[in-house]
Amino acid sequence: MRLILQKILKALSKAVIKKYKPIVIGITGSVGKTSTKEAVFSVLKTKFNVRANDASFNNEIGFPMAVLGLKKAGRLIWIPNLLRSFKLLLSKNKSYPEVLVLEMGADKPGDIGYLIDIAKPEIGIITAVGELPVHIEFYSGPEEVAEEKSKLIRGLPSNGFAVLNFDDEIVFRMRDLSRAETITYGFNAGADIKASDLMYFIQTDDQISGGLSFKLNYEKSSVPFRLANALGRHQVYAALAAAAVGLHFKMNLVEISQALEKMEFPKQRMKLMKGMRNSLIIDDSYNASPLSSHAALDTLKEFGDKVIAKNEKGRKIAVLGDMKELGIFTEKAHRLVGNLVGERAEYLFTVGPAAKFIADSAFNQLPKENIMSFNDSVEAEEYLKSFIQEGDVVLVKGSRAMEMEKVVEFLKK
Repeated sequence: MRLILQKILKALSKAVIKKYKPIVIGITGSVGKTSTKEAVFSVLKTKFNVRANDASFNNEIGFPMAVLGLKKAGRLIWIPNLLRSFKLLLSKNKSYPEVLVLEMGADKPGDIGYLIDIAKPEIGIITAVGELPVHIEFYSGPEEVAEEKSKLIRGLPSNGFAVLNFDDEIVFRMRDLSRAETITYGFNAGADIKASDLMYFIQTDDQISGGLSFKLNYEKSSVPFRLANALGRHQVYAALAAAAVGLHFKMNLVEISQALEKMEFPKQRMKLMKGMRNSLIIDDSYNASPLSSHAALDTLKEFGDKVIAKNEKGRKIAVLGDMKELGIFTEKAHRLVGNLVGERAEYLFTVGPAAKFIADSAFNQLPKENIMSFNDSVEAEEYLKSFIQEGDVVLVKGSRAMEMEKVVEFLKK
């Protein structure tokens, strides 16, 4: 039944793309797809009628649903969904979007090619791949993951536009694979669109929230940007990619900056909140991969050092759960994260069997008494409730199956 539905959705969405001819922006990568999608959407919606995927509608079912404008799935509503889709084809819907901003998942080989065949993007954005990408379980190795992601760039038309992360070497090398105009973004010298002068800030309204400010440098211009409710350096990459797209559509940097200042980053992704005993929690519990864990730990160090120095109290604490869908690379990936912890945190608490590899590698850098491993989030909560002190900065991260959001909710009480 699923295969039949998949074929129907593909045929309908291809026909809708052919009829309405929207500009399609495809976004893929191992991390940062959703934040980049939201950033691009926030910029372009100020000038165009734009649609982006809902939630994580980025696979062979969800992707065509986004093209067709369908919000929900489920056995009982597929008939009205399909009727609405046929109506799109039989009549002219004047409100159909001018631009589609579509996140593209690649859980297995062939996924990107399948999605490209549906929508044929004119603009392609590659966020990051990293040494050990997420969802590598069904690939032979990182090289095959990169090859799959690069299909988006290879498939762009000669009059298309490729937006590539300059700081990710694997992504940067893809610039030679496309016939399209290419622009790069990043923090490092040499990027076409470059971020500099990064600073963190804390807003204390009814609730505590964190944000980032930085300068965006492009050609001879330098414009201040401010991102509210965003705490990760890697979230700046989403803003830079969105700026590249905005510039492509002839928007100026001030317009782009104003649009991004109003955007809301997705929940459970580097959100700052107040925790028990006046601690601060960095909630990054939505998901985890080696690359995103590295970025989150960097934030814990940079932001934690500044907060603790200002308050003259507190500790940097990492609470890390298992990273899933890594297959034969599970142990290696967790050990790589463990090797990073010592320079970025003072205490480490792991949750789950695979995360014990993080703890094992961290023993080379942290005192043994500063590391503890738990089987599940409930065990971790029981220990943390008496451990957390005033001024602590606590990073909580793990794959969705580990239910690390329960740790966050507990620490907020």
